[in-house]
Amino acid sequence: MADAILVLNAGSSSLKFALYAVGNGVPAVRLRGQIERIPAAPHLAMHDADGTLLHEQAWNDGFDHDHATTLLLDLIAGQPDAGSIVAVGHRVVHGGRHFDRPVRIDDAVIDTLEHLVPLAPLHQPHNLAPIRALHARAPTLTQVACFDTAFHCTQPAVAQAFALPARITDLGVRRYGFHGLSYEYIADRLPTLDPAARRTVVLHLGNGASLCAIHDGRSVASSMGFTALDGLPMGTRCGSLDPGVLLFLIDALRMDARAIEHLLYHESGLLGVSGVSSDMRTLEASDDPRAAAAIELFVYRIGREIGSAAAALGGLDALVFTGGIGEHSARVRAAVCRQAAWLGVELDEAANATHATRISATSSAARAYVIPTDEEAMIVRHVLATM
Repeated sequence: MADAILVLNAGSSSLKFALYAVGNGVPAVRLRGQIERIPAAPHLAMHDADGTLLHEQAWNDGFDHDHATTLLLDLIAGQPDAGSIVAVGHRVVHGGRHFDRPVRIDDAVIDTLEHLVPLAPLHQPHNLAPIRALHARAPTLTQVACFDTAFHCTQPAVAQAFALPARITDLGVRRYGFHGLSYEYIADRLPTLDPAARRTVVLHLGNGASLCAIHDGRSVASSMGFTALDGLPMGTRCGSLDPGVLLFLIDALRMDARAIEHLLYHESGLLGVSGVSSDMRTLEASDDPRAAAAIELFVYRIGREIGSAAAALGGLDALVFTGGIGEHSARVRAAVCRQAAWLGVELDEAANATHATRISATSSAARAYVIPTDEEAMIVRHVLATM
C-alpha cells in the first residue's frame, strides 16, 4: 500500500479533493472528485485516475465543511488501494504579508490564518474549515497550506502599492494577486516548451479570471489586487471598477456593504452583462445580443490588461492561455490574439481550432500557447518539499 497525499480545495459550497500515491517516485493521481452543494443538499462524486465513477452519493440532510471533511476521509479509507494518507495539502486563498511560500500547519499558523479572514471573508473561512477538522481529528498528521497569494510576493513594492494613506495601507491594504498556484505551475512548465520566453503573460481564464506578467519565472504584476474582484470581468464578478461607482450606489440606492458585496461578487461579470449566463459555453451558443456583448467586453478588457502587463515586462515573448475558458474556447483565444497582434502575436487559426499546445504561427514574434493548469499537482510538489 503506497503512501498517499490528499489535496483539498474548499470553496463556499464545495470540497474538491484529489488523492496522490507518492510511495513510488512521481506522484500519481489515485482518486479525485468533490462534495458540492454544501451545506444544503450535499452531493459527492468520486472518480479514479481515468475518470471512471467509483462512488456517488447524495444526502437529504445538510452538513458543513467540517463534517464533509470527516466523511471524505472515511470514504477514501474504504476504497481499495487508497493507501495511507501521510500528509494533506490545502489550497488557501490568502497568505497576507505573512506567508510567501507554503508552510507546515500548526496552532500558530491556524491562528494567523484566522486573522486573515477579514482580507478574504468569502473564501478564507471555508479554506480553514477542513484544516481545523483534520487538526482536531488527527493532530499529528502533516498538513501544508499552499497560498494563492504567495507566487506574487516577488512583485516589486511599487506593483503592490495603492495610492492610499499609511493608516489604510498599514491595515494590510495592498495588491496581493491571486491564482498564484496556477501561475506557478505554468511558470514551471513553460521553459520546456519555450526556453527563450523570458517575458510571459499568462491568462487564467475561467469563472474566476485574471492574468499575470511573469519575468524569468517570477511574478512582476497581476490583474487581481487586494481582492479577487479586481482586474478582468469574470463569471459573476465585475473586475476593475471605478470606486466612485460604490459611492454612487451607497448614495443613490442606499445599498449597504453586504448588498454591494453580493452585487459585485454574484450578479456582475458575464452574467450581469449578458443577463443570460455566467458560463462562456452558454454565451457562445446563444443568439442573444447581450451574450455577444458580454463576450466582447470580456475580450476587450483582456486586451487592455495584456497591454498593461506587457508594459510591466518591457515587451512580450509569450502569451499563455489556461483555465476552463483559456483551455477550451477557441473563439475567445482567437479574439484575444487579434487584440494582441500589436505585440507580435500572430495566430495559427488551424492550430487554435484544434486546441493545439502552440497556437501561434511559426512567423509570430511572440508565441502563444495553450497549457492546461494543474494546481493540485503544484500543491503535491509543495507538500513533498515541506515534509
